Amino acid sequence: MDNEKKVILKVLVGSRAHGLADKDSDSDYRTIYVLPTKDILSLNYKYKGNDWIEGDEDNTAYEIGHFLHLALKCNPSILEVFKAPIIETNEDGLALRELFNYVWSPQFSFDAFTGYGINQRKKMLDKKDNRPNKYACAYTRTLINLIDLLSKGTFDLKVSFLEEELRRFRKGQFTTGEVIDLCEKLTLMAKMKLEECYHISNEAKVNEFLISIRKKYF
Repeated sequence: MDNEKKVILKVLVGSRAHGLADKDSDSDYRTIYVLPTKDILSLNYKYKGNDWIEGDEDNTAYEIGHFLHLALKCNPSILEVFKAPIIETNEDGLALRELFNYVWSPQFSFDAFTGYGINQRKKMLDKKDNRPNKYACAYTRTLINLIDLLSKGTFDLKVSFLEEELRRFRKGQFTTGEVIDLCEKLTLMAKMKLEECYHISNEAKVNEFLISIRKKYF
């Protein structure tokens, strides 16, 4: 990243954060950075909300405004950033993590997580990248995270529920029917938890934080 971008948070994601890595697993990271406000407000400035860097490590980086927009939509890959192991941060990154209860909402989470799961199922059935095991595991794990979120108000990247199944799926020891049947049951469980969840997000608090960041990094 160039000198104009201020990194406020970097976290570990992927199989190493999920506790499912093997010796060949890559290290995956997500980074949140802030662009100078004066640049964003300048004439003809072309705002780019995220970057992806591939190499010895895969790093998807998000500008704070775009990140918070996606967080309010409860994108599961984005909500992970609030719970993932911290690699690098400062006081603003820590304050960002404290917004978790304000960004997520039950219905948006249900829609986003189940939608993400369906996408993983399609990749599993298509044997994308010749790695159906990766997508079978992601399909299952995402729904487990959703159930925890709706019932406890949080989730842990290292999943303990159905851990044995996840490890087996990761090794490719499954049938497609088995994964789909299990995930349909998990989806029904999530739907029941949704009906009992009354958590309310607070967009005003999130916007207040973003404005304070824009003023600080003018």
